[in-house]
Amino acid sequence: MVLLIAWEAGFRIFDWGWKFPSVLQTLHAFRDGLMDGNLLAATLGSIRRLLISFVISIVVGTTLGFLFARYRLVDDTIGFIVVALQTVPSIAWLPFAIIWFGLNDVAVIFITTLGATWTMALSSRTGIKNIPPIYLRAAQTMGTGTGARMFFQVMVPAAFPHMMTGLRVAWAFAWRALVAGELIAKGAGLGQLLQDGRNLGDTATMLCIVIIIAVLGTISDAYFFKRMEDKLLVRYGLATAGKS
Repeated sequence: MVLLIAWEAGFRIFDWGWKFPSVLQTLHAFRDGLMDGNLLAATLGSIRRLLISFVISIVVGTTLGFLFARYRLVDDTIGFIVVALQTVPSIAWLPFAIIWFGLNDVAVIFITTLGATWTMALSSRTGIKNIPPIYLRAAQTMGTGTGARMFFQVMVPAAFPHMMTGLRVAWAFAWRALVAGELIAKGAGLGQLLQDGRNLGDTATMLCIVIIIAVLGTISDAYFFKRMEDKLLVRYGLATAGKS
């Protein structure tokens, strides 16, 4: 409340004008966006693209991480390339995505997937490499084998405490890539709504979108990823119940 009062007072005292909106202007933009349905449609569109991209990045990233951890040659070749690609902002691939797929959802999903896949691959690699060998030997002794059953029933669960950090970071990177891609690609989304606000000089709508993105990211991290991480830490004996 104090922050909101200081924000509104600063707007009125320093006369920020068109440079930055007031609290009331932002609230009005939020109300208007809800009433005309644009804000809800944009939010749902962005979440849909984000979830699709995140699922793809988890599948691809986890598979790559397994290959890096289990095969030295793959780690020294493709793994080296992945480390290099992680330093490249995913938005740098947007021109290629537009050429390959056009200004559509596929281009945005492609960019968003890239934003999360490399982080997921490296965190999976670290998690699998840190699995105690006794777990694998015990699983083989009990007849699990060395194929898909070993991977899904032993390796992934054992590596999950380490992979959770990768999931949380990948989720944040995916959000950044999503909004950046939607700034250019066509279709309903928070990024496109942010771009429309910029074109109209509507700073209230722009700030409203930024707040929505921040709130959605915080809620998903606190009420999903953090809770899942706490449960896994307790399950694997790395923390006690009721403590994070």
